[in-house]
Order: sequence, then structure tokens, then C-alpha cells
Amino acid sequence: AQQGRVREKAYGKQKIYFADQEQLPAASDAELRGLDGEITALSAKVQAVQQSCRQMEAELKDLNSSMTTPEMAREIEELRKDCASYTEKLERIKSATNHVTPEEKDKVCSEQKLYCKEWRRRKRMATELLEAILEGYPKSKKQFFEEVGIETDEDHNITLPAAV
Repeated sequence: AQQGRVREKAYGKQKIYFADQEQLPAASDAELRGLDGEITALSAKVQAVQQSCRQMEAELKDLNSSMTTPEMAREIEELRKDCASYTEKLERIKSATNHVTPEEKDKVCSEQKLYCKEWRRRKRMATELLEAILEGYPKSKKQFFEEVGIETDEDHNITLPAAV
């Protein structure tokens, strides 16, 4: 500070020392513009490198998440085994001799419709009969069913198949 290379400022009990900028050569406007241009060029270059880095990181992430060649080979082998087993199962089904004929299928379906229709009809008749009895019965429907010993479809979680 005494030689004039560094300047000193006192702030209360503290002293701050900094380089004396008056001894440094002053930059011309042309030099400042050149430095600003260089800063702009370097900033653009940094952004381009950062963008390239992001793209490479995304590509690396994709490559790390994809299967390796040995993993892919194992996967292909497993799929071929599955395919072979399904083909074998299909052949067994095709060669089976106990196929149901369309006539048998139609007969079974029509019988199911008939039985479901009859079930609904009888359930409706029983419900109407029980409702008629319950009109003059002093206790609740649940108590009546317990006394008489009636079990409903709902007690056994049974539902009628949907009408086709």
C-alpha cells in the first residue's frame, strides 16, 4: 500500500486492500467490443456443448434401459419355447376327438335358456305367494323366512344368469 501497488480502505476497525486499477492500462472501446464478442461466442459454444451433452445423456439412458445382446438372446429363446408349447397345445386340441358339435352346443344353450326361464317363472311365483302371506303376517319378512325355513338365492350368493 505504501508503494502504491495496492490501495487501502478502512471500514471501522477493518481495512480492505485491493489492486489499484489506475495503474492498469485502460482498455479501448474496440478491445471491449472484441471481448464482448468473444464472450458471446464462448457462451454460444457452451450452450451448444451443453445441448450435445443432454442429447448424449438421453441416448445413454436409452441404451442403459434397453436389453443387452445376451439378454435379448435369452428372451428370444424363452419366446420360442412358449411358442412351441402353444403350438403343441393347439395341435392336441385340434386332434382331440371329443369335440362338441354345433347341434349339441345349440341343444345345450336352448336347454339352459329353458331352465333359466323356468327358474325365473318359479321364483316370481314364489315371491308373489310369499308377499301375499306377509301382508297379514305380524313379524318381519326375515323372521318369517327363518320360522318357515326358506332359503333364498341371495342367502347363498346365487344370481340368475343374464337372459340371452
